[in-house]
Amino acid sequence: MDFEPGSRPPRGAVFFDVDGTLVPGTSSGAHLAGLLGHTEALTRAEAAYSAGELTNHQVCDMDALGWRGRSEAEVRERLASLPLVDGIAETTAWCRRNGLLPVLATLAWQSVGVHLADRFGFQAWCGPELETVGGRYTGRVVRYFDEYGKRDFALGHAATAGLSAARCAAVGDSRSDLPLFREVGLALAFNADPAAEAAADHAVTGSDLRAVLPLLAAWLATDGR
Repeated sequence: MDFEPGSRPPRGAVFFDVDGTLVPGTSSGAHLAGLLGHTEALTRAEAAYSAGELTNHQVCDMDALGWRGRSEAEVRERLASLPLVDGIAETTAWCRRNGLLPVLATLAWQSVGVHLADRFGFQAWCGPELETVGGRYTGRVVRYFDEYGKRDFALGHAATAGLSAARCAAVGDSRSDLPLFREVGLALAFNADPAAEAAADHAVTGSDLRAVLPLLAAWLATDGR
């Protein structure tokens, strides 16, 4: 939702996580690793990250090696099979109708964010970035992103739109959402782990993202407070 000069300003923003939230039961990285042939290495790395034994930077480096030599076109094609919860398009449309900016705040690779934004109408996205040369991935990371970068991206994007953190909501499921959950006016845990549920204002489970809409509507009805 791009607001032109003279148009009605946004009422708020909603930041959506990707892995475990829009992508259920797995991660976009694990899905792509399965198609690219390095599932086992990434599964071990992601488990170590969840246990606090590896940093996000280390996981990115390990995953990036599996992309080496693959083309950008091949990855775009494979993203079409990414498993997703129901109701994403309807949820972003609802946000737009109600004056909320739908934005991806995620640690998924930027190629995933671009795909989902193009497909479902998210206004912006963030995430780590892989190096490409001549349309092929080199296996190197050119931009890292962690949970604090995710938080800073979201709050910076809100500020650019003239929104305070109190005018923002976040929908997520795990460790990487906790710094952002602590800052926004409404934190919603969706199919979340215990730590995210404990940090959230509300917890919702289900296979359809539209389950969060009544909570967003109630938040708007009280002027986002």
